[in-house]
Amino acid sequence: MAQVEDVEEDDVICARSCGRDLAVFNIEGSYYVTDDCCTHEEASLSEGYLQEDTIECPRHQGVFHVPTGKPMAAPVTEPLRTYQVRVEDGRLWVRFDE
Repeated sequence: MAQVEDVEEDDVICARSCGRDLAVFNIEGSYYVTDDCCTHEEASLSEGYLQEDTIECPRHQGVFHVPTGKPMAAPVTEPLRTYQVRVEDGRLWVRFDE
């Protein structure tokens, strides 16, 4: 999906895997992956504002807790889908449970 070196510490990037746009986060050296699209309206979360372990949507400033996907501030009410991620040989791998 992405190389570890692609995601600087305390940053987020957009990556594509299995036809999905994903937001890939590096928060203090821990990696998290969520859907890149906000659950409120279609906006790319990887273009949002990352503060500690939350991401603010760039469109209407809704906030999600990155590790859990939990909505933290209106207008978002639906949780964000999160995925298990592992690091192997400098590469990030995501697991899709359908």
